Amino acid sequence: MIFFYMLSILSLIVQISFITLSIAAGLYYLAELVEEYTVMTKYVISWIVAVTALIHIGLILFEDIPFQINGLGLLQQLLFAVLLRDFPVVRVTSIIFLAAVLVLVLHHYLAFKFFGIVYYSFSEVLAYFTICLWVVPFALFVSLSANDNVLPTTDERQPLLGDNNVVTDYLSRKSKRYSLLSFFSFAKESLLPQRTKKAF
Repeated sequence: MIFFYMLSILSLIVQISFITLSIAAGLYYLAELVEEYTVMTKYVISWIVAVTALIHIGLILFEDIPFQINGLGLLQQLLFAVLLRDFPVVRVTSIIFLAAVLVLVLHHYLAFKFFGIVYYSFSEVLAYFTICLWVVPFALFVSLSANDNVLPTTDERQPLLGDNNVVTDYLSRKSKRYSLLSFFSFAKESLLPQRTKKAF
């Protein structure tokens, strides 16, 4: 009896490890996709925001969930849509971002309070939290890493660096000889050892 109990604990540890590794691999893959296809990611997240807003309108029309909860959900989707204007740049100190986080926390609080009082099945509560509360913030959280690989451009409103720096100087030149490819070619020819082919 004790041996089988210990075996079940070991099995639970192995299952939790596999689930954790699967989630981590999935998040890594999603982050790689977001970094590679930022325009498509913005398009997909915009559609998710629109569909979630329509779901909140449907809940207002067809369900008995209080209006203030769905009204907060609509406000939350509006704030997410405003955040997507500058995607993939997300400024965590902006007023819109802080307001979106505050509305998200308040929406969670009211939803937990409502579903604690009024009985709904677990699958219905999980569906509400997953689709109406977690999908868009999760997509925005995964896409935060896309901003790390965005190079500063000359038409930024607030340049990351001063006017006299290598990046701005590089981007302002029009000549082909100063391209990034020519720089790497020069570095390859001058710094890396050359291999010679043996002729037999």
